[in-house]
Amino acid sequence: MKPVPLPDRALKLNGNLIIADLHLGYEISMARKGFYLPRVFHEVVGKLKAILERERLKRLVINGDLKHSFVSEWREREELKAFFKEVSPLVDELVLVRGNHDVGTLWLRKLGVEVIDELEIGKWKLVHGHNLVEGERFILGHEHPAIRLRDEVGALVKVPAFLVSDELIVLPAFSPWAYGNDVLREIVSPFLRAYDISKARVLVPLGDEILDFGELGRLSGIIWKLPSTNL
Repeated sequence: MKPVPLPDRALKLNGNLIIADLHLGYEISMARKGFYLPRVFHEVVGKLKAILERERLKRLVINGDLKHSFVSEWREREELKAFFKEVSPLVDELVLVRGNHDVGTLWLRKLGVEVIDELEIGKWKLVHGHNLVEGERFILGHEHPAIRLRDEVGALVKVPAFLVSDELIVLPAFSPWAYGNDVLREIVSPFLRAYDISKARVLVPLGDEILDFGELGRLSGIIWKLPSTNL
């Protein structure tokens, strides 16, 4: 079965629902720095439960950065417990492929979560994407891919995107706080630096559909040739 990108910033593959970069506890981390943001926990959980109820897949795979803080914090820990309490009845298996933010998460095994560093599904290897590993085809998170466009009144709009090629599939961040990294201008993941992603298709989830913006290299050329654009 081929991987199927969903408009919900998720990927469906062989009975698995794959998401990345939830960054739970982000608001808690920002509050410690004096920035107070509205909590989006219930929005994130509600969105994920709706997908699981609709798709009825057996396994949920979180491809890295389930949590945000690099420092263990009891409020974040309670949020993780609440998260898995909500979603675990909807699947048979829960897997966390650890990302660079997922320090101190082995305790999640007590909640029935498999905590690993990589996972193979068919011909695809799932890793978060912050470190290069050996393999042929990868499904990644970490990059938070997005592109910036101008709307009809000239305002800048940043939209999350999937990057899809024969070798790499990069997931958009599931967190609503992760506005995304503009891959037309900067690359973060070492995978995207090591592989030629110019042929990767840019798929933008919008509402109930996914818009195909074509190949990344061609799209980048078009954007930079537009007159009077300083995106």
